Amino acid sequence: MSKKFINVVGANEHNLQNVSVQIPRDKLTVITGLSGSGKSSLAFDTIYAEGQRKYVESLSAYARQFLGQLQKPDVEYIDGLSPSVSIEQRTSSSNPRSLVATSTEIYDYLRLMFASIGKTHCYKCKKPVVNQTAEQIVETLLSKHFDKRLMILSPVIRGKKGEHVDVINDIRKQGFVRIRLNGKIIDIDDFPKLKKTQKHTIEIVIDRFKLNEEIKSRLTDSVELGLNKGNGLINVLIDKEMDYYEKYG
Repeated sequence: MSKKFINVVGANEHNLQNVSVQIPRDKLTVITGLSGSGKSSLAFDTIYAEGQRKYVESLSAYARQFLGQLQKPDVEYIDGLSPSVSIEQRTSSSNPRSLVATSTEIYDYLRLMFASIGKTHCYKCKKPVVNQTAEQIVETLLSKHFDKRLMILSPVIRGKKGEHVDVINDIRKQGFVRIRLNGKIIDIDDFPKLKKTQKHTIEIVIDRFKLNEEIKSRLTDSVELGLNKGNGLINVLIDKEMDYYEKYG
């Protein structure tokens, strides 16, 4: 018979009753039917089992001792088989929030891929979040926003639920007097009690000034301080528009 097909003749494994089929090779074949009709018996217990058994028999006696070998299925004969691989459906987690990516363990690989080749953009203004050194950030601000008023902000809480009392107390101890709470500038002494069930964004106001060459040294110090407090990220508010800058490393 042609090797373009897998030929199964007289399969009687489990609830199969003298089933003969011809399955095309190098194509996607789906076995469907009612529950108990013998789909798994044909796919796993007959075709896969015979493919795996013949492959193991082709190995040396030394190699076979390390591999489990399936019993010969109840079938008259099968030809056209290659070494077979079986992927069985099963529930690996009872977590209702489990996704396909986490169940198949490809989530970590996807995360690494997006971290390596992905380009982050602001979800509001659609501008790219530029990854650069502190010196490059200073030069970029001077070239793009010269003679404009700007505000250097360090994000310490970004869209997290909680009252964040400890965070505010720590900011106060460091000597900062203003913060930006959910987009509004307030004095730190006027910080309100937050609802712990709502998400909040808190940014430290590092500095505010009008940008020019004379203030470059102050700008550099503010950018470096902001990156330090913001864990490598600063927000720059310029004429009510926000730019985002991220430091290498």
